[in-house]
Amino acid sequence: MFNAETFFKQRLTEHMKEMNRYLRYIFNQHLMIAMLFLISGLAYYYQQWLEGLTPDFPAALLIGTVFGLLASYSPVRTLLKEADMIFMLPLEPKLHRYFKLTIGYSFFTQLYLLILAAAALAPLFFAADLGEGFASYLLVFVVLLVFKLWNLHMNWWMLKIRNVNIRRIEQTLRLVLNVGSFWLFLRGNLIAAAVLTVLFVVLLFVDYTFTRKQGGLAWDLLIEKDQARMQAFYRIANQFADVPHLKTKVHKRQSLVNLFTSRVPFEQKHTYDYLFRITFVRGGDYFGLFLRLTILAGVIIYFIPNLWVQLAFALLFLYLTGFQLIGMWKHHRTIAWMDLYPVAGDTRKRALLSLLQQLAIIQAVLLSLVFLLRVDVVGFALALVAGLVFGIGFVRMYVPKRLK
Repeated sequence: MFNAETFFKQRLTEHMKEMNRYLRYIFNQHLMIAMLFLISGLAYYYQQWLEGLTPDFPAALLIGTVFGLLASYSPVRTLLKEADMIFMLPLEPKLHRYFKLTIGYSFFTQLYLLILAAAALAPLFFAADLGEGFASYLLVFVVLLVFKLWNLHMNWWMLKIRNVNIRRIEQTLRLVLNVGSFWLFLRGNLIAAAVLTVLFVVLLFVDYTFTRKQGGLAWDLLIEKDQARMQAFYRIANQFADVPHLKTKVHKRQSLVNLFTSRVPFEQKHTYDYLFRITFVRGGDYFGLFLRLTILAGVIIYFIPNLWVQLAFALLFLYLTGFQLIGMWKHHRTIAWMDLYPVAGDTRKRALLSLLQQLAIIQAVLLSLVFLLRVDVVGFALALVAGLVFGIGFVRMYVPKRLK
């Protein structure tokens, strides 16, 4: 006889084994040391920034926005597999308990984000004098937990809706109500916050009533969402170990492809130059990763006052970017026809090193330009020289050892 709780425990055990299989590779790498340095540096300058906080700084809006976003982002990990669409469909009426357990699991796995955010924003809360001691901030956190549970259930109900436009409208309304409620609550406008909370509860009942009429579960949508989250984890783990379950996502980006490949000669020896450039732009999330890390590094460098710490962060992000982009070497490892290319074996390695070096130079130049925005010519020169030397040295000395 089918038991929903036993089935959930089995799926959870399999899921945890799969996660732990790759997490031990991620946390054993020296990349974590670099991340610890990053967090420590940010914490130090965060404390310095708080000491000079002005009374007109919109602390309530900032904290409310962060808490509202965290409450709104409430995906449900169903732990479903593709075969379940066929074999579990007859058991759908008996799976109610199973999905309640998955909602509980999703809440506790996302709880660490709420705790980290609350811990990070607590100094700002007290520095801006938004409440009366620790008890008031604890009350805000309890409200955040309640909103998180509401959002998880609403997100689960809306997964019965196949119309993506309806889901987006509901998500937008939910986000506005979440942010608005926290913002007004932190400002002390309790009546206005209560009004928005009531509106949020009304939306909750509308979601529940509307989705009850939708019939059965949208199994294909549930499986697609769950697999997308696992693929995001696999993309991170793939930087540290081979992940056979990784499925690459291809983006069109034709204009960017033309920009990166227009100067590649149409010759056999440049086969891999063309391939890796297309891979960087279209394959996986390499281009997005490069862009995000560059922007994040630029923002951090712009707001940090100390020149030497700015340079340290510039080099750190050059390392993080280069380390992540090494994954392109294994991107095509499952494609057998690459072994049939009529080109010399060392051209593949040369092509990737060439691309990584060009990207390191581009990123070093972009980060050094941030110093010009601060009208710091000395910083610009030091960042440019240090970035170029580090980027070129990293590609020529460190990367070849990783290409195995």
